[in-house]
Amino acid sequence: LRADGLIPNVSDESFPAFSEARMPPRTLFDISNIEIDKTVHDLEFIRTINPQRFEFEQLSSIAFVDKTRAIAFRDVRHDEFWIKGHIPGRPLMPGVMMIEAAAQLASFFTKTQLNYKGFIGFGGVEKCKFRMPVEPGARLYVLLELVWERHRRVCCATQGIVAGNVVFEADVIGSEF
Repeated sequence: LRADGLIPNVSDESFPAFSEARMPPRTLFDISNIEIDKTVHDLEFIRTINPQRFEFEQLSSIAFVDKTRAIAFRDVRHDEFWIKGHIPGRPLMPGVMMIEAAAQLASFFTKTQLNYKGFIGFGGVEKCKFRMPVEPGARLYVLLELVWERHRRVCCATQGIVAGNVVFEADVIGSEF
């Protein structure tokens, strides 16, 4: 609100946040020096860590991982199980599948970098935003950064990137069972 109690006009120059072009969201961390198309861990190795199989394997490869961050990618195929029904004539990757990819990267990260031994269960998602659609043929990069870890619980900030654009962001929470 302005000092006079009125809602500012979008073009009101006295309120720069409304009059300046909005900046696109930034990536969680600088990825310019990371080979994001490199395979550090392939699907076979991911399967030794994560239990998901068949249609619910949401990671194609791990491209980068260290003690606080990770990057994976998911090649979105034209024969995905959801193509026929979501959305007929214009298939779009369901947001819940994007979040599942982020949760699977968080599970992989937690077990390999934080050395959790049990099953890592999905516990919640916060600050979730979907910014752009993801279509078959895309390579979805999933970025992860550790936010906190305590009492066998973990929270990771995640983002999805397609063609240089942030398509989703969410904090994923999980715990060891």
